[in-house]
Amino acid sequence: MTTIGTPLSPRATKVMLLGSGELGREVLIALQRLGVETIAVDRYDNAPGQQVAHHARTIAMTDPDQLRALIQAERPDLVVPEIEAIATPALEALEAEGVTTVIPTARAARLTMDREGIRRLAAETLGLPTSPYRFCDSLEELKAAIEDGIGYPCVVKPVMSSSGKGQSKIDGPEGVAAAWEYAMSGSRVSNTRIIVEGFVDFDYEITLLTVRARGDDGEIETQFCEPIGHRQVSGDYVESWQPHPMPEPALERARQIAGAVTQDLGGQGIFGVELFVKGDEVWFSEVSPRPHDTGMVTMVTQWQNEFELHARAILGLPVDTTLKSPGASAVIYGGVDAECVVFDGVDAALRVPHTDIRLFGKPESFVTRRMGVALAYADDVDTARRNAAEAAGRVKPRAV
Repeated sequence: MTTIGTPLSPRATKVMLLGSGELGREVLIALQRLGVETIAVDRYDNAPGQQVAHHARTIAMTDPDQLRALIQAERPDLVVPEIEAIATPALEALEAEGVTTVIPTARAARLTMDREGIRRLAAETLGLPTSPYRFCDSLEELKAAIEDGIGYPCVVKPVMSSSGKGQSKIDGPEGVAAAWEYAMSGSRVSNTRIIVEGFVDFDYEITLLTVRARGDDGEIETQFCEPIGHRQVSGDYVESWQPHPMPEPALERARQIAGAVTQDLGGQGIFGVELFVKGDEVWFSEVSPRPHDTGMVTMVTQWQNEFELHARAILGLPVDTTLKSPGASAVIYGGVDAECVVFDGVDAALRVPHTDIRLFGKPESFVTRRMGVALAYADDVDTARRNAAEAAGRVKPRAV
């Protein structure tokens, strides 16, 4: 039986989120609806999640001393990493000492904080199908890796980045140096290590949200949401939709792969498993042990969205991954570089049939920064995609 204490009381159930962007904000709201006391941590003040949490804390989460001191001072029941750039060795030590519980586990946070740990786990330990890959620490190593077997086209990514930052596709030798420099600029930490992947000739890419939660018998079970299709530009999600149609053999294989990697990572919560699909063939790409940006579409498609599923699962509560309606999401970009923006056209956006929007409340805007998302539901995915894109396009950020 799960017991939840009252917030701001001596018996409060306390959850600390490490990273408080737009995804963390929705997790915090879901936790608060279940009566949990929340602590939002980020590297800058007034992050979206800090605006709604019971407590806001600002530290350098890559600094192990700052991270340890904060967790020891707050003593949360659960620590939930929401970004990759975290001093995970400190989390492993604190979990081993019994100070707190890390979601899904401290080991999973370490393995998935960079692309090397999770790729080696998937391909070399679990034997899952992936694209060919090499890790490189210099431009010379990158050139050699491509020439020695990776070939063109290929994709270069920092081992530690988010939202596609630093990711680029190379079609020939003339693009290698620029790809290296772009990867260096997109890394979340001071790290010169990159992964270069051979290009997989896939039909489409999906996110398979995979939930590890306790069943009626108290044992951890794995459940899957309907597959989410998405479109990316320079590795950054632009729109997503659910469900994405798939042949039954491919869907079954996708679930097998997602189940294998999440079972090895262990713990409870939601995982965003990214997969390439061609016909009935499926390749593992990446996994995040937390809600996924493409999964924001579930706020309009599922009875319990990905944030509610994550909150319930980590608290030991039952979950329901049932689809409610086909739907889509489309990103609202900042469009301007400004320390303060307002948003025109919100009323016009909401006049598009069956739509909703979320503005994240980020304190600073950049041209390509994700500042909000438009959501739409419909009887079919194509209509939902058109409406979500139309609604997103009607919102106009403006510097003031």
